[in-house]
Parts: sequence; C-alpha cells; structure tokens
Amino acid sequence: MTIRLYDTAARAVRPFEPGATVKMYVCGITPYDSTHLGHAATYLTYDILIRRLEELGHDVRLVRNVTDVDDSILPKAREMGVDYLELADSEYRRFQADMDALEMRPAVAEPRATEAIDEIVELVEALLESGHAYQAGGNTYFDVATFPAFGQLSHYPREQMLRLAAARGGKPDDPVKRDPLDFVLWQASAPDEPVWETRIGPGRPGWHIECSAMALHAHGNTLDLHGGGTDLIFPHHECEIAQAESVTGEPFARHWVHSAMVSYAGEKMSKSLGNLVFVSDLLKVADPRAIRLALMQHHYRSGFEWHDTDIEEGTALLHRLLAAADRPDGADPGPFAERVRAAIDDDLDVPKAIDALDDLASAILSGGGSTEAPAALAELAGLLGVDLTRPDVAPLEQH
Repeated sequence: MTIRLYDTAARAVRPFEPGATVKMYVCGITPYDSTHLGHAATYLTYDILIRRLEELGHDVRLVRNVTDVDDSILPKAREMGVDYLELADSEYRRFQADMDALEMRPAVAEPRATEAIDEIVELVEALLESGHAYQAGGNTYFDVATFPAFGQLSHYPREQMLRLAAARGGKPDDPVKRDPLDFVLWQASAPDEPVWETRIGPGRPGWHIECSAMALHAHGNTLDLHGGGTDLIFPHHECEIAQAESVTGEPFARHWVHSAMVSYAGEKMSKSLGNLVFVSDLLKVADPRAIRLALMQHHYRSGFEWHDTDIEEGTALLHRLLAAADRPDGADPGPFAERVRAAIDDDLDVPKAIDALDDLASAILSGGGSTEAPAALAELAGLLGVDLTRPDVAPLEQH
C-alpha cells in the first residue's frame, strides 16, 4: 500500500514512501491561550496519518515543539502580570489535557525553545561563519540573498511575501536590514524580557530559528515529513528551510504537509479576532469522539467554517456507530474496509473514509449474516481514532 499526500513544495499529490522509521516534525503551540478547534483540526490530520502508518508497520517518531518564548507569549505574560514560563506551563498542561481527551497519538519528544538555546546559538554561529547571516542594530539576521531557493516552498511572489512578513511579525520596514525579507535569528531583549548571555551576544532567539534547531537536533539533517497549518507556510516554514539547508546542504524535509484554517462566524479562527471555539468548552458538553467525528467531516486541505450544529452531527454519527458495534452480526465488512483504507491513503480523504464507515454501520443496522462485521467496524473506527469499545456517550438531546 502506498500513501499519497499533497506536498506543498511540489504543489502536487505524490507518494509518501518513508522507511521503516518515519521522522516527522509538526509545529506545536505557542502556549499563551487555550486549545481551539483550529489546533485540534491540525493535529488530528497528523494523528490519522500516524495511525495509518503504524498500521502499515512503520515506527513513527513524531516531534512537536513548544514555543515557550517568542513575540506572542511575552506580551501576553506582560499583560497578565505573570512570568512567561508560568503562563507557558499552565497553558501547555491545558493543551495536553485536550489532546489526551481527543486521544491524539503522543509525540516521542516535545522540545521547548527555552531548553534548546545551546542548539539555537550553534546554528546561528554556523550561519554567521558561512556568510548566511549578519549582525546589525543589535540583532542577527539571515541574509536571504545568500539562499537563492528562498521561496521554493510557498512559491509566493515577492510582493506577497512582503505583505505576509509585515502581517506576521517579519518587520520588513526594519531599516538596518539588507533586504526587507531578511529575518531575525537572534534579537536584543527588551528590559522586561528574558535574556540569554551567549557567544553571539545577549538576547533571545527569533521564532524561525527555534524550530530549525529543534528539528535538526531531534531528527538529523532531513525529515521525512514536516507539518503544520497553512498559516505557517510563509514566513515560518520558508525560513526554516533557508536556515537549515544553508548549514547542512541537504533537503530539510522530503514532504511538506499543511492543513487549512478553520473559520467561525465567517472569519479565520484566531486569538487576535477573539472568535475561538475552545476544545475544553466542547468537552464539557460533548463526547470527545463526537468532536473528532465532527472535525473529520472536512478534508484537511479544505478550509471550513465551524458551525455550532456540527457537534450535533458528530454526536449522531457516534450514536450510530456505537449501536452498530453492539450488534451481533451484519453485512460483509470487506468492501467497506477497502473503501476506508483507500480513502485515507488518497491524500487523507477522511470525509470519504467516514462515509464508508457510516455506510458500514447502516448496513450492520439493516441486518446481515457476517459475525465479523461489528468487530470490523470497531477496528476501522479505531484506525480513525474513535474507540467504540467505550459505550458511554452523552445523550443526543443534550446537544
């Protein structure tokens, strides 16, 4: 069996054929607020991929970082009047509780940026020594002119990159830069910000260098797959590639997979817009399996708008699956199993896999002579991270 995935850099669906061990790195959270459905939808994408790869016999080594120092968490901690690490620890625990409730596959490592300063400094030093970086105005910048492939991931025109850099903290109007698209590797700390005394000077790391350093340290020069949301394609992942490949001379990742954004009330779900649907709030009124099923109605590359009624549909489907799994027999599960796995292997077409799963449940509930059908249904649901061996589910009328 061959899994085919859309590769952002290639702009095409192509085979994903890793070795026995899969080196996967997925950008994690900046822990300054609760987990929202955008996070859940993103990590669900890789969770399903991991489950399928494991079923095929691979050992998946997922590394997911924690960005516990950057230009987002520090202002939030300042506003709240708490230490930034205290805020990070608190929100990370909430995130982990949400991920556990949704039964996401755990990462083998979750490095924190503040614990990777030595690796970050070493990488910045290597970039300075090789002429890919320069120091100006108290900061250290990556010189994009030294990396002709800059833009190979996003394929965005320069004007679009400049707009996105301005919107996402890149400060293209910084007068000390050689090029507006140059990005910070190491920066001077404000008086109330954390500061590390290092060989490249006092300060704190830039956002992009953190992930490059942690990914290289965890997995070596080349990842099998790097993932995250589409909002990270530029500048974050584009900059990661430039930093890493400028030092190693090798491809940073063989496959780039990005999940689309989730909207609510007509706008992209984001902290800045204040339109977040928090996982922890949904868990108070819905079975976590219903949340998974509701999110899996949408393809990972198709941005979608969350509606409050979505959880009702997820709960109704969960009821059908549980009822079918409790039957003594049903229809021949073979064709349905083929449909589920074929859909997953076809660029993680999970909505199509859910349709096949629902069709099998309906066929079982309609009767049949195969005693293997209920167990097969439970196995296929488990492949999608939905455990049908637990009967407890909130009554549908409560939602």
